[in-house]
Amino acid sequence: MERVSWPVRAAWPRLAPRRLGWARVGTLLHGTSSWSTPGWVGPFYPDGTAPADFLEHYATQFPTVEADVTYYRVPDARMADAWKRRTPDGFKLAAKFPRSIVHAGQGKQPDASRLLVPSFVQADTERFLGAMQRLGDRCGPLVLQFPYFNRTAFADRGPFLERLDAYLGQLPGGFRYAVELRNKGWVDAALLTLLAGHRTAFVLVEMSYMPHPADLAERLDLVTTDFLYARLIGDREAVEARTEAFDQVVVDRTAALERWADLLARLTPRVETVYAFANNHYAGHGPATIRQLKALLDARG
Repeated sequence: MERVSWPVRAAWPRLAPRRLGWARVGTLLHGTSSWSTPGWVGPFYPDGTAPADFLEHYATQFPTVEADVTYYRVPDARMADAWKRRTPDGFKLAAKFPRSIVHAGQGKQPDASRLLVPSFVQADTERFLGAMQRLGDRCGPLVLQFPYFNRTAFADRGPFLERLDAYLGQLPGGFRYAVELRNKGWVDAALLTLLAGHRTAFVLVEMSYMPHPADLAERLDLVTTDFLYARLIGDREAVEARTEAFDQVVVDRTAALERWADLLARLTPRVETVYAFANNHYAGHGPATIRQLKALLDARG
């Protein structure tokens, strides 16, 4: 596979210096993956709430949210300004890097000939970061969520890690970053060392074909920077077989949440901030899931 190199860092937009100390050591910021579920009107949003008002109400209930929409489209200035206007001081909006950067394929399979390659992704990277910069101190971590790579994409992880290393090395320092991998065999000390070298978080993710982060923590040090980023995704097919509205819990995930609470309680003292997000597909209703996790963590002090 062809070796790629990035243009010099000066090509990126000028950003304010990175700010540390967003919160006191060990602070939990909890929320959901997206805020736009129509079925939340009634059980979460007041009856009659218009979609345009979802985020403003959401921000009265949780201190952070993960913007899933940025994966499917590069946000523009108008969108970012609206997010900032509808959220209060102290709120954090995390966001995914666009699909054009972390997937690059037009269909289900990623296009490894374009993924993270400067000539294909630099323009969208600059547009994405330029929009997120408009959030100011409301901007939370930005997540590179990679798909599962089969051998037709990358015969082994070496070329991918080399490309990831180069990409992270050229990102501007005005943001915090996190990386999610879905190839379980690629998660080891070498990967975590690479991320630590860029002060980038390793995303702790629970989904059907990945090991629970608590299992990974038995053999690896999962803390790679001064914040943790946890995503409770779950089993899409199992939950969608039980609900299409996502207005209530349909799968009891208490045992798995207990494991999450034990893990986060153990790791939280080592970081400044923990970001934790629950997806509707985890148990059927994201807000209820993340509130249950928060209660379990509170019980652990």
